[in-house]
Amino acid sequence: MGLAPFLAAQNSAEQAPEAEESNPPALAPIKTSITVVERVTAETPAYVSVESREQVQQAPGVNLDDRLRNIPGFSLFRRSSGVVAHPTTQGVTLRGIGPTGASRTLVRWDGVPVNDPFGGWVQWTRFAPDEIDRVEVSRGASTSVFGDRAMGGAISLFSRPSTANRLKGSYETGNRNTHDASAGFTRVWRRVAASAHGRGFTTNGYFIVPEAIRGAVDREANVRFAAGDAKIDLLGATNRLFLKFDLLAEERENGTVAQRNSTSLGTVSGHYFHETVASGVSVLGYHLREEFRSSFSAIAAGRNTERLTSLQTVPAEATGAAGLWRYSRRGWNALIGGDLHNVEGFSRDTALPAGTLNVSGGSLLQHGYFGQVNVPAGPANLFLGSRYHFADQGRRFYSPSAGIAAGRGVLRARASAYRSFRVPTLNELFREFRAGNAVTQANDQLDPESLAGVEAGFDLAGERTHFSVTAYRNSLEDLITNVTLSSSPTLIVRQRRNAAEALARGFEGSVRRRQGRWLAEAAYLFSDSRFGSRLRVPQAPRHQGSAQVTYSRSGTLATFGGRAFSSQFEDDANQFLMGGFGVLQFALQQRLTRQLTLLAAVENLLNREYTAGYTPARMIGAPRLWRAGLRWSPP
Repeated sequence: MGLAPFLAAQNSAEQAPEAEESNPPALAPIKTSITVVERVTAETPAYVSVESREQVQQAPGVNLDDRLRNIPGFSLFRRSSGVVAHPTTQGVTLRGIGPTGASRTLVRWDGVPVNDPFGGWVQWTRFAPDEIDRVEVSRGASTSVFGDRAMGGAISLFSRPSTANRLKGSYETGNRNTHDASAGFTRVWRRVAASAHGRGFTTNGYFIVPEAIRGAVDREANVRFAAGDAKIDLLGATNRLFLKFDLLAEERENGTVAQRNSTSLGTVSGHYFHETVASGVSVLGYHLREEFRSSFSAIAAGRNTERLTSLQTVPAEATGAAGLWRYSRRGWNALIGGDLHNVEGFSRDTALPAGTLNVSGGSLLQHGYFGQVNVPAGPANLFLGSRYHFADQGRRFYSPSAGIAAGRGVLRARASAYRSFRVPTLNELFREFRAGNAVTQANDQLDPESLAGVEAGFDLAGERTHFSVTAYRNSLEDLITNVTLSSSPTLIVRQRRNAAEALARGFEGSVRRRQGRWLAEAAYLFSDSRFGSRLRVPQAPRHQGSAQVTYSRSGTLATFGGRAFSSQFEDDANQFLMGGFGVLQFALQQRLTRQLTLLAAVENLLNREYTAGYTPARMIGAPRLWRAGLRWSPP
């Protein structure tokens, strides 16, 4: 049978909850390809996690980052939710590969990179979870298609397709004066489709320091934002063109009287795709403009007074393009292409009370060329990939990859080896920032990071049971981390520097079992990430896992589960230890009519208080958060 049971690329991992009651659907085949853009895919000798639209919708969490935390290895820089976290700490990491504010994971939305061009973090408020059709997560750099920013893997978000005329809306309210409203429409003509969606959100948020140490300066950290996107699709049998525009306006209060930040951005993108039976051509282009503003303060002992230390404005813009050619013949597939990304940005810092202005920044141009081929060899598939990448200052990188996958019946075994890299962001090179009384200095002498990795595993895919396990070893050189220069009870000074080397190794596993109306899922990651000195890499727990049970029948969909993390260190010197914790969550969708659905969700059901960081004051994570509302959407 070879790999046949695995080769169906699915748009969703589960069927809709209203599937026929007498015969609940079987699990979809395990995905063996990465969707690069639209219908352009690249086979991979790695495990690709797929979160379907239904899975994303039924998971608790205001924004998409909270809904993806059930995926082991997925984490932001700190344990804080994107609802209250400073935007510069919202970079994504997978498998504990050097978590910092900058992502070592590439995040794409309909093929367009959405990592912040200046700093690499991700603005999770841009994405309305209900408008996401599916999420694909590929850990590691087992494919050479993605370049810089994909050193630890890639997360691909895909919007719901425009397939029918539709008008929809939803409203949810919750504790802490939370309100979430959205509306959208899709209109389809013979060969043209238009769609638009908007979302507004506000919450009073919550305190991010424990009650025992709060002072007069402490306030609830919160967020208010408005986000929206519009898209036009020109449809055809062999040709397709889409034009898309999205924007975000966001304001945050960061937990004290004086600390605030805001972000405004807009992106325009276009994609042309031509497909025949044996080949396909894809051309993608985008342009983004953004301005980030933030204030910083020094907090006195006792937290009863603070003083503004600086005001910061960071304008940035990015332009990029990519071209791909896919060719298939007699079982073998090839993908060849190139990409370009240019960013320009400056950090304008006004020191207070002196009022002196310091401007630092610049531009960064990168372009790369890649090829990947997979060739059948009996019951196996052989993979070869290569990328040659150019960056400013004459930097050049060669990133090869190779792998093998072999299957028989419901079993597939796989192994791969690869080399990847990451160029420092303009943020790491030029922007200083302050979190409480912890100051992190920039460093314009940073070198690029590099990673050499190997992994191996197997997948078992039956109709009712899926099981996957992967062991990996990643050796990192010149890892960029925040190195502690001095530490006292009132001030910590760090600087971004290249650590000599680091090693991340471990294994991950997941199991999914459907039994009648019930679906049980569990996942676990063990990751031992250490510097050459044997100190542990900060913000990387050794153990993390999740489990949940979902019940679906007719118009009812209920999910109960939890996730747990072991202890981790806040800093490179391993002085600040954050203990392990676990939280429970619950979500319910009950269809009231064909168009109207009742929604309810609770996060941190037991109201567990846990440590989210040190600045050097102890910071805490989200308390119990609940919300309920209605969604109106014709079938």
